[in-house]
Amino acid sequence: MAFIFTCGTHTFQSLLQGYESVTVQCQNCGNFSGKVVKRWEWFTFCFVPIIPFSLKPWHEVNCHICHFHQDLKYRPDVQQQMNGGGGQQIPMQNGPPQGWNSGNPYAQPGQPQYK
Repeated sequence: MAFIFTCGTHTFQSLLQGYESVTVQCQNCGNFSGKVVKRWEWFTFCFVPIIPFSLKPWHEVNCHICHFHQDLKYRPDVQQQMNGGGGQQIPMQNGPPQGWNSGNPYAQPGQPQYK
């Protein structure tokens, strides 16, 4: 007779209540895909969550494209959106992101890039 027990951690996450409709720019990849989530890591035994690793969940901005997480306290732009906006808006870029055409500094706009 053999018994196999598994243990480890599992992270549960959900949209933070009150911030469901907020979408912000990811400060890692630059995409406007950041969502405010509540993330809570649990210790699991035999695939059953037993004990939370922390006493309270994290409140953070999560980018579903690059999987970057940033604590909500470091994002005053998100908190400003929830407090009625009225603050400075981040201007949208026209064209590709900075550094996009870094391959050939002598290339003319509209010309194909060869490396």
